[in-house]
Order: sequence, then structure tokens, then C-alpha cells
Amino acid sequence: MSNDDKLKVRQTESKKNAFKELTIIRDTIFWIDVVGEGQNENAIFARPFNDKEAFPQKLTSKKYNIKNNFHGYGGKSYKCINFKNNFYLIWIDQITKAVWFQIFKEAASNYRSQNKYLDSVQEPRQLCKSIDGNFDSSFVISENFFLYGICEINNRDYLFSLNLKKTKQDIHRIKKFKNFAGELSSNTSARLLSWIEWDSPYMPWEKNDLFFAQIDLDGEIQKIKKFSNKLINAKKNVSFFQPYWISETLLVCSEDSSGWWNLLFLDVSEIENIFIKKRVERNLIEYGAPQWVSGITFFSGTIKNLFCLAKKENNLIVEQYKDLEFVKEFSTPFTSISDFSVFRKKVLFKGYGSDFLGIVFEIDFAEKVLSNFSEQIFVDHIKDCSKPETFWFKGFEDQSTHSFLYRPLVENFRKPPLLVRAHSGPTSFFDGSYNSEVQYWTSKGFFVAEVNYGGSSGFGKAYRERLNYKWGIVDSYDCKALALELIKSNQVDSEKVVIFGNSAGGLTALNCLLYGSIFTAAICKYPVIDLKDMHYNTHRFEKDYLNSLVGNYAKNHNDYINRSPLNYINKIKKPILLFHGKKDTVISYKQTLKIQEILIQNNKYSEVIFFENEGHGFKNIETKEVVMQKSQEFLKNALNI
Repeated sequence: MSNDDKLKVRQTESKKNAFKELTIIRDTIFWIDVVGEGQNENAIFARPFNDKEAFPQKLTSKKYNIKNNFHGYGGKSYKCINFKNNFYLIWIDQITKAVWFQIFKEAASNYRSQNKYLDSVQEPRQLCKSIDGNFDSSFVISENFFLYGICEINNRDYLFSLNLKKTKQDIHRIKKFKNFAGELSSNTSARLLSWIEWDSPYMPWEKNDLFFAQIDLDGEIQKIKKFSNKLINAKKNVSFFQPYWISETLLVCSEDSSGWWNLLFLDVSEIENIFIKKRVERNLIEYGAPQWVSGITFFSGTIKNLFCLAKKENNLIVEQYKDLEFVKEFSTPFTSISDFSVFRKKVLFKGYGSDFLGIVFEIDFAEKVLSNFSEQIFVDHIKDCSKPETFWFKGFEDQSTHSFLYRPLVENFRKPPLLVRAHSGPTSFFDGSYNSEVQYWTSKGFFVAEVNYGGSSGFGKAYRERLNYKWGIVDSYDCKALALELIKSNQVDSEKVVIFGNSAGGLTALNCLLYGSIFTAAICKYPVIDLKDMHYNTHRFEKDYLNSLVGNYAKNHNDYINRSPLNYINKIKKPILLFHGKKDTVISYKQTLKIQEILIQNNKYSEVIFFENEGHGFKNIETKEVVMQKSQEFLKNALNI
């Protein structure tokens, strides 16, 4: 296939469907969509690959709430495995707090016209008893009909097994992990398993370990082997990402010992003698991302046809390997890709761009329907939107810092007001994907800037570690530095500069108001306000995250006090608008409650709004509408526009 092959990919995106958790097995696509009158039922659907006109077949009923809450943020909630020439569909149900599965086979051809592509071999079965905990969806099935997985019970992670021939059985705990584990995968026979482990106070993208295990015919562990970081000459903490088997003895993953998440191919023919088969070291490219949720996919396929995603600053590229040899690189128009799935010569993913919403692509390599994406065919191309412009500026300690600029679409002001956005995480990043809020403000004549402050991902390990022990300092400085740069270049109104921040970005935003006179007002959703409270009351996954962001609580207690906006909120005289959900388990709404009275007393236009049924990240459409309406009213008054 030449580089000049034209793009013949067909979109499957429907405005009525979300197409969450896409995967392809053989010739069938599986995904989750929200259905029901109240849009509160997560159901699994299927349809044939590359058949846009095919009506989806619903595989699960409304009796299940298919959702993953593993480690607080969850991830993919089901897995479909091609096993014994059937489809083994396994899902996590939050109603029964158990794992369920059902076996399907391809329906006879005369049924396909009736939108029935899969036949049930058996009725859904509850595999295990209910647990007071959570499951990860990285399930594995062995040749002797054992299901392996990782679960979270009583603040501890376990490797477990279940017999697929039994129902409502006790979970068989094979291994008790010291603390956290995830990303379970196996070779074809499931005689070899792999996973990553990490221990407090580290997050998985800061330091983790790669493990392997050999399983006997009874489903028990024979040997456990920790990968030796000496093999990659690692001198500092290493983070491994997505261990993924591409053959019976070969595994691919990425690791960041070079300063970038780079490819590593391992030969595990002998578990006692694991060695490096191939290593790809490239600067300025990341084959990985922070593991905030489980099931993030950058690699898919087999040794005969492997595809890898790579982030190169603002661009996403797709690389193809055959027998570990690089074949070619495909440039893409995407700012983000999710649900990356490969089966033989079929590729499936959901792509996002700066001027289009998530679009599902189906690519058939057997028919050569892939190009370098030089031609963009987007039905949902949004014509009237502001495109992100990459802008590098000098941030904290004069370090080069990345941002996106969105210029106003209309000239409603002599000089446009400036909205600066600080992302959450804080180990996250803006990727330039289409954002309706950003576009709303640019359509009203505002200039919007997104800051990938020091600590953001996608720019290498050193960039990510700029925030170590300096959260509340580096991030706020970088946001102020960008605002000042735009003011000095006479592009925005210096009297109308607003800082936006969600979650961790809320702490950044409020500290921007505390330490400096550049910003006129702030809008925050579910913000971090009290670092001491977060240290004691956040969920298990992030319990020790502050150790690297601020420092050990006992030794650095003063830093926790000094960088918490709560302790200085009476000094802020500028208007603030805060939103918080009362079901937030990551950052308690009580943090916001503590400053509500002070804010309203000190600031004429300040307001605090709580939502009874929202958690960390607003889900309800009605809530989002209220947020936008109140934000408009707030800025109208605060900026006098």
C-alpha cells in the first residue's frame, strides 16, 4: 500500500450515540451506550464491522448498571474475549457488585437482516458473590476455563480467579498486592500473566513495577517474576505503561527511563530469563499517558500486525510494526484518540479534533482503506469555531511552557476579555480538542487561553516533574506569565482577565487571585481549597498524591497551610464563582462550604452553588446548563460587560 492511498474510512458516529468503550473482536464491534427514558442505563451493543447501515443489537438488559469504579475513577467496564470460537462477554455490574458473563456466537446469516448478529449460547450468569469493593475490567480467560482479574477490597488490591463453569462463587484470591495493581494481561494460553504494581506514596505514572506470573493448570501461581530495571539501565524511578502481549512469548509496553515513554519489546520465553528483544528510544514522542483510569490503550494487534499510538507535541501519529520491524508512520488530524482496538487487519478507534467531536473510524487494512489521513472527511466538521494556536512562552524559572490560544470569532469589544483555563489533574493536559465551553466564549468575543503549565503530561518526564513539591507555585506562575504575555503584546484587555479552573485547576485559579493583581475574577468547579483536608479525606487512589506535589505532610506542614486558598480567602476581594457537587468523593464539598460565607461577604458578585446529585465532574445536562447560565451572569457583572 502506498502513502498515496486515499482515505476510504467510513464514519459510524451518530448524534444519538456516544459509542463508549469501543472494541473489535473478529468481525464485530462492541460498545456501551446510555439508553432508557432517563438515560440511566448503560447497555452493551454490537454490530458488524464496516457496516454503517446495520442497526445495533442490544446485548444486555436494563437490570444491569454496567460501570467500573476501580480506584475511584474507573475505566472500561466490560471486556469481550474471543475464546473457543465464541464471544465471551464479561462485565462489571454495580447493582449486584459482581462480575457477570454471557457467551455469544455468530448468528446464522438469515438472522442478520433482523438486526441479530449474535446468538446467546447461554443466559447471563453471575460469576461471583457480591463484594464490598470494585473490579477492574482487564479480565483474562485461561484454556482451562478460569477467569483472572484484579479487584479492590478493603483498601487492598488482589489478583483473583473465578471458575467459568460455576456461579455466585466466592472470589478466589490468588495474590494480595502490597498496595495497588492494574493493567492485567496474558499471552494466548493465559499461562503467563503480566501486570503493573505501585506503592504509596507514588502514583502509577511516577513509579511502578512490571511483574510476570506463571500459572499452573489448576489456576494457581507457580512463579512470580519482577522485571529488573537494570536491564534498561534505569537510574531513577520508572513508570511502565500498558504491558500487552503480541504473541505467546513476546510483550510490548512503554517505559520512561529515557525521559519519554518509549517502546520496549520483551521476550518472556522463560520467566526466569526475561530479556529485551527490541527497544525504541525516541525523544519528543510519548507512547503513553498518566493512568488516571484503567484500560487506556496505546498498543493493539499482534506481532504480525501491531499498531502503536504516539503523541508528538500537538499531534497524534500511528505507527505500524510487523515482526517488530517498523513499517510506516501515519500522520493524523486528531488531537486525541480513544478506544484504540485492532483485530487482525481491522482497526477501530474514536478520534477527536480541534473542529469536530468524537468520530468513530473503521479501517480495513485487507482492503487497503487507510492513508496518511491527508484527506479529512468529516461530516460533523464544525465550521464556525476558533482553532487552537500553539504558543510557547517563558514560564516558571524561564522554562519554555506550552499553551493553546483561541482567538475571538467576533469583535464585540475594543479589546477582547481574556479567559485563562487551568486544567485538572494536575498531571493532565490540554490537547486542543474541540470544547463547547471554549467555543461559546470565543463566539461571544472572548480570547481564551489553555495553559499546559509545568507538570502537564505529553511533553516528557522532566516537564511532568516540574510540579514536584511546587503545586500551587509553578502552575499559578505559568498561568499568570501567559496572561501577562498576552497583555504586554496588547492582544487582550488588561482589566478583564478571568481564570478558570476545575478540581486541581481550582487551586491554581484561586492562588492566581491571591498572589498577583493580573486576574479580575475566577470561576471554579469542585476546586481543591484545603490541602490539609485533601490529605486526610480524599479517596484511596490519591491519598498520597500530595507527597510528590507538596511534600510529606509531617515535614512540610507549613506548605500545606500556605498553598491552601482556604487559609487566605478573606484576602481575596475579587469576585469568585464556585460550583460543587455534594456527592463528590474526591474533593469534599465541605471544602467549598467552609468559604461560602466569607466569599459572599467579601465580594459583591461572588456566588457559591451546590448540586445535590453531582459528584466529581458534572454529568447531568441540566447541571451543565445551570453552570453556563450562572457563568454568563457572573462575568457580565464581574467584568461590567
